[in-house]
This record gives sequence, C-alpha cells and structure tokens, in this order.
Amino acid sequence: MMHGGMNPGKGEKGSVKQLVKSLKPFKFQIAFCFLFIALSTVLSVYAPQWLSTLTDEIVEGAATMSIDMKKIAEIAIVLIVFYASNSIFNYLANFIMTTVTHKYTHGIRSSIARKMNRVPLGYFDSRLYGDTLSVVTNDVDTLGQSMDQAVSMMFSSVCMLTGVLVAMFVTAWQMALTVLLIIPLMLIMLMLLNMLAMPQFRKNQQTLGEMNGKVEENYTGHNVIKAFNAGGRMTADFEKSNVKMKKGVFKGQSIAGLMMPAMTFISYFAYASVCVVGGLLMNSGSGVTFGTITAFLVYVNLFQSPMSQLAQALNNLQMASAASTRIYDFLEQDELSDESGKKRLLLTEGNKIKGDVEFKHVKFGYSPDKIIIPDFSAKISAGMKVAIVGPTGAGKTTLVNLLMRFYEIDGGDITVDGVSIKDMPRSEIHDIFGMVLQDTWMFEGTVRENLLFSKNDVTDAQLEKIMKEAGISHYVHTLPGGLDFFMDSETNVSGGQKQLMTIARAMAENSPLLILDEATSNVDTRTEEIIQTAMDRLTQGRTSFVIAHRLSTIKNADLILVMRDGDIVEQGSHDVLIEKGGFYANLYNSQFAGE
Repeated sequence: MMHGGMNPGKGEKGSVKQLVKSLKPFKFQIAFCFLFIALSTVLSVYAPQWLSTLTDEIVEGAATMSIDMKKIAEIAIVLIVFYASNSIFNYLANFIMTTVTHKYTHGIRSSIARKMNRVPLGYFDSRLYGDTLSVVTNDVDTLGQSMDQAVSMMFSSVCMLTGVLVAMFVTAWQMALTVLLIIPLMLIMLMLLNMLAMPQFRKNQQTLGEMNGKVEENYTGHNVIKAFNAGGRMTADFEKSNVKMKKGVFKGQSIAGLMMPAMTFISYFAYASVCVVGGLLMNSGSGVTFGTITAFLVYVNLFQSPMSQLAQALNNLQMASAASTRIYDFLEQDELSDESGKKRLLLTEGNKIKGDVEFKHVKFGYSPDKIIIPDFSAKISAGMKVAIVGPTGAGKTTLVNLLMRFYEIDGGDITVDGVSIKDMPRSEIHDIFGMVLQDTWMFEGTVRENLLFSKNDVTDAQLEKIMKEAGISHYVHTLPGGLDFFMDSETNVSGGQKQLMTIARAMAENSPLLILDEATSNVDTRTEEIIQTAMDRLTQGRTSFVIAHRLSTIKNADLILVMRDGDIVEQGSHDVLIEKGGFYANLYNSQFAGE
C-alpha cells in the first residue's frame, strides 16, 4: 500500500499529494463517507427554511392571538426528523472515516515494519534508534489522528459552505452579499495563521524525534550514566531539548489557537451586519420577514461553523503533513537489493560445504569519501581457524560484516568454495555462517527458546550436550524450571552467562562456518578458559574467524591476520609472528608485559 512516496525535501505539497495517493485503496469507503456528509449537509441547509416558516407562523398568530398549534406541531415534527436524520448521517460518516483511519495507519505501520527489514544496516548506524522509534509511534499516531479529523471535516466544510451560500442567495440575495463581504477577511486570517503555524508544526515533529532519541540513549546507557555521575549533565541536556520542545509546542498551539477566536469575532460581526441589513429590507417592503431574518441568522451560524472547521482541518492537515514528511522520508530510504530471484548455490541437497574462503582485493567504505578497507586480499583453506587481530578501528568487525553481507563491498569480491557471495541470497549466507557477537542479547522467552532461537529440530539430549560443551549446563539447571525458566528484562543474568548462552546458541545453529566477534570480551579469566575450551570444540572441523583483543584466546589459531588501517600488515601463526618481532609481537607483549 505504501510503496513509493515523496523524496526527502519535497515539503508540504509533496506530503499532501502522497497522503491523497495513499488513500486510494479506501476510495469506496471514503465515497460513502462523503455521500453521508452530503446528505447531512442538504438536511442542515434545508431545515432553516422550515424554521423560517415556523417563525412567521408564530409571529402572525401572535399578532392576532390565534396561533395554529396543529400546524406548528407539524412543522416541528418535520424539523425533528430533519435533525435526527442529520445526526444519523453524521454518525455513519464519522464511523466510516474512523474505520478507514485505523486501517490506513495499520497499513503504514505494516509498511514501516517491512521497510525496517529491507533497509541496510548503515541507515540505523547513522541515526538514533529513538528517532526511528518516534516515526513508528508518535508520527504515525499524529498522522492517523489528524487524518481522522481533517478529511471528513474538510469535505463537510466545503459542502456546507456551498449549500449555505446557495440557500442564502435564494432566501435574500441582499443579505447574502452582506455575508460574502466578510469572506475575504476570513480567508486572509486563515492564510496568515496557516503560514505561521505550518513551519512550527514540522519543526516540533523533528524536535520530538530528537527527544525520543535522547530518552532511548539515556535509558540504555543508564548504568554508565550512574557510574560516571553524569546524571546532572544528561538531565540538563535533556531539559534543554525539553524546553525547546515546550516553546515550540506553545508557539505552534498559540498560533493555531488564534483561529477560533478570530472566526468567532468575524461571525459576531456578520450577525450584526445581517440584522441591520434585514431591518432595512423589512422597512423597505422587499418581502423580508422575521422568519427570513431568523433563517439567515441560522445560515450565518452554519456559514461560520464550517469556516472554523475548515481552519481546524487545515491545522490538522499541517500536523499530518509534518508527520508524513518524516514517515515517507523513512519509507523512501534505499533498500537492500531484491533477491527473490536468487537460488541457493551451496546449501543444496547432496552438496557439502568445504569452507574455503577468499577475499579478492576487497574495497569498502561507510561513505565514498571515507574508505575503511582500501585493498584487502586473503585466502583461507577449509577447516582453518583464522584469528583477526589489530587495534580498535583497524577494520576487524567491518571485515566479518562484509563477509556476512551486512554491508555491500565497493570493490573486489569475496568467495566461499569458489562461489561469490554476491551471487548467493543473504539468507543462504546467514545459514552458512554461525555468529557469536561481541554484544550479547537475550530475548524475552524461556532459556530453551533463547538457546534454540531459529532451530526447531534439536532434541533435549542434543541440547544438553551443547550446554555442557558451552559450559552453561550447571547454570541453566540451577534456574527455577531449568530450560523452561522464563527470561525477561528484569531477569538478572551476568554478562559472562549471557556470553556463554550466545556461544551455546551458535553451537545449536551448527553452521558449517563460524564467526566469533570478541566472544570472550565480557567474561572473567576462569570463564574465559571455559569459553576457550568450548570454542575449540565448536571450531573443530569448521572454517572459523575469530576476532579478539585478548590475544591469549587465539594462540592456537592456524592463521593470524594482523590488521592495521584496513590492511593486512602481517600474517602467520602465533609463534612465527612472535619470532618476527613485528606489529603483532608489540600488541601481544603490550598485553602481557606484566607477566
């Protein structure tokens, strides 16, 4: 539903155009909504004519002291039927529009959810998570609420204005012209307030996204903030954004709030003008009666009401436009290439993956003007345990992200068993490689669900063996319920235990190739030994890539690739590199100088 859209920077016109385009799937429901609004408008416009007749009947009867109550009752019943039918049509129109709005916002949320799975990781790396979260929550809510009110209100206002103008000219064209003279004043007021309010609403939505980003950042980094006594500084930083938001909202709502008082003043001015002109027409014998003036006063009210509604609808449309700009900006982000036509090349029936991996003059940069890896080449034979070491920022994690196709390379190629990863679908690559990341992550669910994750064919006996090899069996069995223990955000699990669970998760995955990214970064020395033993079992017979700052964990690697500034500066076994006395030897000795 939401494919396509405006490009960033198109502004309000592009947003409104995109909103209209995105409502096409609901055109029949909206058509019925407009039909009920039109019927309601006809009844609202026609009712004052009966009110005029009722007023004249009462005035004439009062003059002769003989009021025909039967005729008055008949007219009153007609008016009651008109206004009752008007209420029913209004209810049906509002019900349909509310239903459309809910389905519309559901479609947007679904489109955003699908989009999140298709945008490259680089998008999230360059933006605050809270800002993206604000698009999904606040901006979609704002758009839905504004659209619910704006669409039907605008059509109702236009219909009412048209109908009332026709009725006024039919009733008394002189008084109709009097009312028309006031319209330019209304339009000038509306245009002026609209020009002042729109930029502020758009700015407020952007500020709200920034505030959500700060909240998310402070919440996830709560322990760090407390540890460094930075609560005051972070509170002051948030308060600065909060004050900015407060001033922006106050300014925007103050401008928007002027619309209703301005319309009210103009309507009272119209009442006075109609009474004066009506009185002059009655004195001139033009056929204008008390009933005519009464009907006209109702028409003036009906005329003023849609003008105020139109102003409110424009206000809602401004908010919807500001929110939709951010939503469609996200929906128009570049996506990962479509791989629906790609077939699996290695994970096929009867084919056994060897595990030969080769980097051929790989070039990569997060942006064209910042190349991280200028020219990287390496050949890894099947079954080798390859350690990738180097200082922070050397390109170690970037290298495995390229191997997993989390990012696309700018030049060169990477092959697995001679097949380019560019020719394989990403799902196949992710099935080929098992990963243990530096950042451990536990999901809300049982221990069993966390360990098996995407695997459904692992028996309890196999899982028990995996937990023993990962060194996590004793800990799991001490939990209430063991494998069925439910873990959530309040469950207190140490970093080391989480790390062991992620290693067990990789074992359960049983992928032919393996990537360990700082797998021992969050554990103590004793746990490190357990993990080292588990990793030796895990990597046996598999081509594995181990990234580590703690060089003691990769001494038994078959090949050590030493990286600096995106290039391999040294390679070989631990003993060979130590004897060489180069960059690796300096790194190793700097860690164990005390020993």
